[in-house]
Amino acid sequence: MSGNKKIEEGLEHVKNAEKSLKTSLLKWRPDYENAADEYNKAATCFRNAKSFEQCKDCLLKAYSTLTRAQAFYAAKALDQCVLVCKELGDLREVASLAERAANMFQTHGSAESAAASLDKAAKILESHHPADALRLFQRAAEISMIQDSSRQAAEYTSKVARLHVKLQQYDLAADAIRRELGLHQQNESYQATGRLTVALVLVQLARGDVVAAEKAFKEWGNYCEGPEVQTLETLLQAYDEEDPENAKRALNSPFIKHMDVEYAILARDMPLPEGLPTPPKASVRENAAPSYESPNTQAEKGVLYPRLVDNKLYLFIGNKEQKTQ
Repeated sequence: MSGNKKIEEGLEHVKNAEKSLKTSLLKWRPDYENAADEYNKAATCFRNAKSFEQCKDCLLKAYSTLTRAQAFYAAKALDQCVLVCKELGDLREVASLAERAANMFQTHGSAESAAASLDKAAKILESHHPADALRLFQRAAEISMIQDSSRQAAEYTSKVARLHVKLQQYDLAADAIRRELGLHQQNESYQATGRLTVALVLVQLARGDVVAAEKAFKEWGNYCEGPEVQTLETLLQAYDEEDPENAKRALNSPFIKHMDVEYAILARDMPLPEGLPTPPKASVRENAAPSYESPNTQAEKGVLYPRLVDNKLYLFIGNKEQKTQ
């Protein structure tokens, strides 16, 4: 009877531990320390009741919970170090600190906190250390995709693509944009897909690959709105026909100028088609002898020409006699 009472008491402690680990709208973080304490109390109850399997299970859960608690607080400390580095103006260790914090957040099962920590550090770095920021955004995107958070993954992938453009890594930018397009399709974010189609066309033109730009438009252009379709058709036709004026006019369209700053700058600095070559004008040499014309040609133009007949000089237009000398 006493054993059953201890088992019931142990089960109550297990329920309290599980309750401490749950999160809610008002409780964002699990209470690992309280959960570990409850598991230890439950283990004591099960030991007294001679239920050693349940005792062992609770002790292992207490260990796991304590490990998570320590990892979480260690990660929070590293996360705060990133902000302190920003205040100091010393960004050399920001990337490594953020990566270590993300690893610890993942250890205790908080993938969202890991991605958020990487995102925060990348934003600090992207102005002066874009390559480091790029690596952190890529890691954040990977974590979000593992967690099936496609919307968050699309946001981080967008930042990856724009940094590739900023670094003029256009091949990698095109790959990142295609991944982002796939994520937007999963989320049914069709308006974002249309705008991103414009970005992909611009990147392919920056690569110097007009065929790939046309292929991108054919594949994704049905997501674009009317003005976007019209501008892209004009732009692609201008590059296909080597028409720099129409290309410049399309690149200066309002909606391109109001895209993300990296794509707007890309459009502004885009090399224009060189135009079709024009044949050179014939040059005229000074004091050059007049071109030869046959008598028949002169006659057609009404030009007089001399002819000696019976020791007399005649002037003719065509075959008609005009004057004698």
